[in-house]
Amino acid sequence: MAREYEPTVGQWYENIDENESFRVLSVDEDAELVELEYLDGDIEEIDLETWHEFDLDKIEEPEGWAGSAEDEEEEEEDEKEETEDDETWDEDEDEEDEDWDEDEKESDNY
Repeated sequence: MAREYEPTVGQWYENIDENESFRVLSVDEDAELVELEYLDGDIEEIDLETWHEFDLDKIEEPEGWAGSAEDEEEEEEDEKEETEDDETWDEDEDEEDEDWDEDEKESDNY
């Protein structure tokens, strides 16, 4: 008897019959398609009818999962934004230091 779960984005599953682990990347209810990513990074799109034929178990994210290219791109974007924020902060700090130095010079003149 197949165990049926509705596809949940981000959830990991094991296809018992095929002994394959995957996670759901997206669910398009209008087109009735589910996009899956397997441990080896392969991405596949299946229809909901095929999904419901699977004998599935919900599982935890596998140990050592490096993530997909999409995850890596998001992490790189986040790091880039943090770096840009740091650079902006440094520039602001430098400007404040320069203003302080100028104020100090002016007070020396009095």
